[in-house]
Parts: sequence; C-alpha cells; structure tokens
Amino acid sequence: MDEQRIWAPWRIGYIAGDDRPSEPLAPAAWLEGSDEQCFMCRAAASYEAVDTAQRENLVVHAGKHCLVMLNRYPYTNGHLLVAPLRHVGELHELSDDEHLEAMQTLARFTQLLSTLISAEGFNVGLNLGQVAGAGVPGHLHWHLVPRWSGDNNFMPTVAGVRMIPQSLEAMWESLVEAV
Repeated sequence: MDEQRIWAPWRIGYIAGDDRPSEPLAPAAWLEGSDEQCFMCRAAASYEAVDTAQRENLVVHAGKHCLVMLNRYPYTNGHLLVAPLRHVGELHELSDDEHLEAMQTLARFTQLLSTLISAEGFNVGLNLGQVAGAGVPGHLHWHLVPRWSGDNNFMPTVAGVRMIPQSLEAMWESLVEAV
C-alpha cells in the first residue's frame, strides 16, 4: 500500500493545546458575566472591527441571544457550534428566549447546510459537564455536524484520520454569504 500524507496545518493548534488565534483582537466590551478565557465569550464580545472579529472568531451568525460559529477543530466539513451569548453552562440556566432561539437556530442551519453543502443528515450534540465530554463545561453549546452517506470511510478506522475537504475560511465565507 502506498503511503499518503494529508497536510492539515490548522491541527497543530489543537495538538499543542492552543485554540486561540496568535494575537486575537481585543474586545471593545465583554458581555456581563463573560469568562475572558472562554472562546465563545470572546466570540460574543463587542468589537470595533466587527467584520474582522467575526472572521477571526469564525462567527457566521449572531442573533439576539445566540451565536453560530464554525468549530475550529471540525469532525466534518461545516461543523458548527450554536451557543447562547451568555456564559451559562447548564440547560436549566437558559432563559426561555435563549432556549427557543437556540432551537430555531439549529433548525435554520440544518436547512442552510442541506442546501449549501448538500448535507444529507446531521448529528446534533450537547455535552453537559466535563465527564460527558464538554470541552468548555462553563459555556453550553450544541454541535451541529453535517453528515453524508458513506462519510465514515476507511480513514478514521485504519489511519485515525478524518478528511475535511474545505478550509475553515472558505466554509466561513460560504456561510456568511448564505446567511
């Protein structure tokens, strides 16, 4: 079998444990109750250069109560995170408005990704608590993972590698244009 190399330089941040841009923009204002170490709180903060901050933070949509951002370390192409703007870690802590907007946002983006990248199905996941796999247990967020027939090929099984065919920047541009 011929050896093939898959070059994915964006993964080094994940491997090294550094999931923030090298010199992130400084927010003009943080939302009340924000955790300044939380990347979702950073994405929800106010910035003078809004367009630049949204691109840097991979935010594709910000609503009244929730935001949508690309997962910097995606399982599949178009893997999104839907999170309340507020730094809140438990479902029972969400307001009715936050919960409703999160569900409506998930529905909207499943429809959008079905059209934009021909997703045939989705996994929608919520990890509550660190023992349940929450990487950021203090800031609740749903994973919206597009799926396709046959997308679970031999690569994860044999090589421990996931193939993602599009750069985060190209996916961000497609989503922002479509929203």
